[in-house]
Amino acid sequence: MAPEIDQNAFAARLAAGNAFVVDVREAREYRPGHVPGARNVPLSVLPVRVGELPKDQPVFVICQSGGRSARATELLRAVGVDAVDVLGGTGAWIAAGRPVEATAV
Repeated sequence: MAPEIDQNAFAARLAAGNAFVVDVREAREYRPGHVPGARNVPLSVLPVRVGELPKDQPVFVICQSGGRSARATELLRAVGVDAVDVLGGTGAWIAAGRPVEATAV
């Protein structure tokens, strides 16, 4: 089982400025609202874009509710990325009243 982080611990890491975040939702899901600073690398293209991710620090992986991020975390760990699954996903992040960014089309 891949490592996981709960929403509060994730929020603390993000607030401290030491969290590399990858949102694996499709662009149409990511654009309207995502965790501030998260990079969009959809699960559908993750295998060919894995080289864009750091291997010298943890990579926090998030989706909408946790299914895709769990799969992405397993995939990334298999190729040497220190990936950590964010429990509850963006849905839980928003439900907790935390800030989101939107990206223009």
